[in-house]
Amino acid sequence: MSVLETFAAIVGARHLLTGDEDLAPYLVEERGLFHGRALAVARPGSTAEVAALVTAASAAGIAVVPQGGRTGLCGGGVPLTPEPALVIGTERMDRIRALDPVDFTLTVEAGCVLATLQAAAAAEGCLFPLSLAAEGSCRIGGNIATNAGGTNVLRYGSTRDLVLGLEVVLADGRVWNGLKALRKDNTGYALTQLFIGSEGTLGIITAAVLKLYPQPRERQTALVAIPDPQAALTLLGRARRASGDAVTACELISRRALDFTLRHIPGQREPVETRTPWLVLLELSSSRPGGLREALEEVLAAALEDGTALDAVLAESEAQRAALWRLRETIPEAQKHEGGSIKHDIAVATSRVPELIERATEAVTAALPGVRVVAFGHIGDGNIHFNLSQPEGADKQAFLAEWERINRVVHDVVGEMDGSISAEHGIGRLKVAELARVKPALDLDLMRRIKLALDPDGRMNPGAVLDLG
Repeated sequence: MSVLETFAAIVGARHLLTGDEDLAPYLVEERGLFHGRALAVARPGSTAEVAALVTAASAAGIAVVPQGGRTGLCGGGVPLTPEPALVIGTERMDRIRALDPVDFTLTVEAGCVLATLQAAAAAEGCLFPLSLAAEGSCRIGGNIATNAGGTNVLRYGSTRDLVLGLEVVLADGRVWNGLKALRKDNTGYALTQLFIGSEGTLGIITAAVLKLYPQPRERQTALVAIPDPQAALTLLGRARRASGDAVTACELISRRALDFTLRHIPGQREPVETRTPWLVLLELSSSRPGGLREALEEVLAAALEDGTALDAVLAESEAQRAALWRLRETIPEAQKHEGGSIKHDIAVATSRVPELIERATEAVTAALPGVRVVAFGHIGDGNIHFNLSQPEGADKQAFLAEWERINRVVHDVVGEMDGSISAEHGIGRLKVAELARVKPALDLDLMRRIKLALDPDGRMNPGAVLDLG
């Protein structure tokens, strides 16, 4: 029996894809930066089938690349391996195994779409707070494998903070069952944490126990026109204190980012009368209704009086709230219409974000005159998407050819500020060389030792995250 026949026997012939047309969607990254190749794509329906596929692939010396919703931005799920790999797509593993509103836990399989499990939690009066623009198509296994962030990290933490336990298929086909719903467990090493953010290089996540929270019963949202990023931090601090730390999100938006959105996204309109260089989207929420509106109005009134804020609009309905959030969430789509874009997903201590933006802007402007800085993102947790649009009239490909050089310019600033070159999107294949450049040698050595201990033959998503040299 050939290895393809073995794979087909495990998942069923119709769930093993080998034709060029069927394989095509699994071989590219969303932005077209990476194009891979695969021996086949297998779509297992259970953990047992994943384990059998990994065992068979290992016996045949074939690398394995897991995929979720294929919404990643760093190429971690693209099969760029020396020899064609087996891609394991988790889309059929989309069951919700258990939801416990007493324990406030949700046990789901890796292929469950994020929006689906959010809705399941909401139906029981609970909240799963991970929220990002791709939630309608991304899958929770990929969210966990990349330690996704999103808009609610300020209040609830990143994906790492929302996972209690995991089920993982290891490189040799064994299944590690760490599906515990314990809030406290000091019995040795925290193995669950090893696999979160490992991007399939240590094992394939097949299920998870997630933390839930009470569903918010009140939300108050405001878009505030401000003079500079420092004003956003001032507003954030005041709002946290005035609301009893009920701030859920604090998103910074540059004027250029907003202008791109107004120019290219249908149905968008100027949200505030006063045109300012920066805006901040501030949201408060609570499971206990009452008091947040007054707290937010008090903060904004004081800010307008002392010049911290220059204008503001408060959402009066859920529709208005959604419209304000759409302004923020459509920035990446709008930027595509302005030509080539060089992306940076960076983070520093929250208090240093204004300095980061100023220094990085000066550095890239000096390195590439005419470049258009499009800065926006999660200022509340120190994570800024420092994106760069090509100079007006420039050649797109010539601009994109500067990607590596400009990345180094920005990342050097981040390094000088003790920051991170990958705040929430992972390393994938896009940032492997940069990770090797900026990460301390001891950190890299420890990572390699862990990789070799769990995957001695280097078959699990080779080439992602770590250069084994």
